[in-house]
Amino acid sequence: MTLTQLRYLIAIADSGLNITLAAERVHATQPGLSKQLKQLEEELGFSLFTRRGKSLEAITAAGAQVIERARIIQSEAANIRALAANLRNEAQGELRIATTHTQARYALPSAIAALRRRYPEVGVHLQPGGDAEILELLERGQSDLAIVSTAGAPPPAGLALPVYRWDRVVLVPKAHALAKLGRAPTLADLAAHPLVSYESSLKPESSLRRAFEDAGLPLRLAFTARDADLIRTYVGAGLGVGVLAEMALDPADRDVVGLPIDGLLPTCTTWIVLRRDRVLREYALEFVARLAPHLDRRDVRRAFDHGIAVDEWPVPPRWRDLDPARLAA
Repeated sequence: MTLTQLRYLIAIADSGLNITLAAERVHATQPGLSKQLKQLEEELGFSLFTRRGKSLEAITAAGAQVIERARIIQSEAANIRALAANLRNEAQGELRIATTHTQARYALPSAIAALRRRYPEVGVHLQPGGDAEILELLERGQSDLAIVSTAGAPPPAGLALPVYRWDRVVLVPKAHALAKLGRAPTLADLAAHPLVSYESSLKPESSLRRAFEDAGLPLRLAFTARDADLIRTYVGAGLGVGVLAEMALDPADRDVVGLPIDGLLPTCTTWIVLRRDRVLREYALEFVARLAPHLDRRDVRRAFDHGIAVDEWPVPPRWRDLDPARLAA
């Protein structure tokens, strides 16, 4: 049994049992990957997958147990490599960040640029997705850290570090009736129009959906997307009233205007989520410090070693009060 065989096994499981896709992900040939899988099964003395012809059909019960252990071994091997690199003061590597489009587009560019200036040999790879997908990538060890937002409790998995708080805004064409109210719109005002918002609004636990339900008002979603730029585009096209994160407002927009709705919907918090069982490279901790300078690095280290309650972290700043230069410094 080799680490390579276990890495191939995990790749197959994470590729939906698609051998071709798994081989591409680990930069191997399909015959080579299949050969390693066969050798591993012969050594173990049982099948890890059920088969239909030449295709893998399902993971066996025994295979599921082996894959679970293989993930632990792979994680610990990565930890040893990261620890050794830190001890050698290596300044090259890769940082994989799983996050949403809004965070990637509006919150991260300055911090990533600053990191690259400090560590020019570190490649940064963004992995966009929905919150559930992002946390799954972190759980599987396919990302080094996740950046997600919640309107309530912190993410349940890993070590969650608060970065900043933000509110949502309403986005409408400049000639829209809501833009002429002379006051902030209410939920009743919004209920009178079709809404354009994030796809998370479709979920039963959505804070937007709960707000309308608690007020006894209908939520009319005309269009949803992960991409804030798409929301802006379809608002401009007259599809409905946009509800999006305040950092996604573009002052250069000529056709649409943002309306504050502070207090109408719960304030959201953006979190950096780390796996407690991972040894982070120094450049990863540098990125955390860039994005959340209000957090003491010693506290972050202590949280890894001994744990720390969420309410012990400093209250994160509001997005609107942040100086963009702090991320780029």
